[in-house]
Amino acid sequence: QVQLVESGGGSVQAGESLRLSCTAPGFTSRNCGMNWYRQAAGQEREWVSSITTRGHTSYADSVRGRFIISEDKATDTVYLQMASLKPEDTALYSCKTDSWPCEYCGGGRCYSNNYWGRGTQVTVSS
Repeated sequence: QVQLVESGGGSVQAGESLRLSCTAPGFTSRNCGMNWYRQAAGQEREWVSSITTRGHTSYADSVRGRFIISEDKATDTVYLQMASLKPEDTALYSCKTDSWPCEYCGGGRCYSNNYWGRGTQVTVSS
C-alpha cells in the first residue's frame, strides 16, 4: 500500500531554513498534485502550500515569499523549502495528495486513494 513519508523537520532558530521532503517509498509515479499542511499544538490544521500536476504552485499568505514548494519527478519527491522561519511556523508538517482518488504506481502495482503522511515536526525558537 501507499504510505507518504515526510522528512527534514527539526529544531532551528528563527531566521534559519529547513527543507522538508515528501515521498512514497516503492512508488515512482502519481497522477495528482500535492499539498503541505501544518498543525500547531492545540490549533486547527492549516493548509500551507500546493503544487499541481502541471507545476502550478500556491501558498498561504502566512508563508508566501518565505516557503517554496517544488517536486522532483524523477524521484517523485515533493519538497517544501522553508526560509526565514519564525516561531509561529512551529508545527507538525504533513503532506497530502490533492485529489481523490490519487493513483500511485510502482513495481507493476497501482493504488488509488487519498493519502496523508504522518508528518515531520518543525520547531522554531526565538
